Amino acid sequence: MEQASSNTAPKVWLVCNPASGSNDEATVEALADAIADAGLDLARIVRFPDDSAPTPADLDAAGVDILAVFGGDGTTHSIVAAASGWRGAVLVLPGGTMNLLAKRMHGEAPAPDIVARLTGKKLRTQRPNVIRSRHGIGLTGALAGPGTVWNEVREAMRSANVLDFVATAREAIAHSATGPRVVCAEVDCGREDGYAAITVVPREDGLKANGYYAESLADYAGQGIALLNRDFRNGPHDELGRHERLRLVSPTGEPMGLLIDGEPFDGAAEEIFELGPCEVDLVTTKELDG
Repeated sequence: MEQASSNTAPKVWLVCNPASGSNDEATVEALADAIADAGLDLARIVRFPDDSAPTPADLDAAGVDILAVFGGDGTTHSIVAAASGWRGAVLVLPGGTMNLLAKRMHGEAPAPDIVARLTGKKLRTQRPNVIRSRHGIGLTGALAGPGTVWNEVREAMRSANVLDFVATAREAIAHSATGPRVVCAEVDCGREDGYAAITVVPREDGLKANGYYAESLADYAGQGIALLNRDFRNGPHDELGRHERLRLVSPTGEPMGLLIDGEPFDGAAEEIFELGPCEVDLVTTKELDG
């Protein structure tokens, strides 16, 4: 995709989420300055979720060329899903805790540096593979099983409430060990008795699945304060292969815990995930920093 015109600055809407990790007013103002310095026309700042996620009709009516998203993976999920089918480009900027999609599109770089890479350059875009399911898209990945309770531990850490953190950590340990496990129902897909958590991550060559058993999750609980800086998904696991289509099943028939892009969804006893391209162009700058 090319910018709208060589004589007219591309029009930008910037979405930010005050609840995300880096979205204080000073940081948003500095990012707005970086957008102007890059020769782009910042026409509006959208404060999500108080302001609704822009739709293709909203963006086209305003003549927007670039929709920039400054938030975490959950915010980005909502904005990209709402913009699906739009003819413009979405610029994902790291403004949350993990920023997995921003890293996929730009590598490790702060938001102002990513914007600066666009100065005087033609936009490079791509439509990376994402997860498709009955819940919609998954841009960075899905997590299924009782291990999803660890998301509550992370939220308690964010709130800096020590009592909540201790309580939710204890609950996470117990639930990870005793909650209904999840089985990967494909051929040669790991342990027959299932896992406390299965992650599904979209890659260009398929959905990458990993299985984590209860013992590995409990090991993290024993590390106490290390939970503040570590993600259990980096811990011991079984590689469950890469798939075009993946079926996860709760053998007990109970609904499974489910997170998509870090946000909770109501899982059923069976969930199917498929690989497919994103339905809107995403800006990539990995080769534009030199």
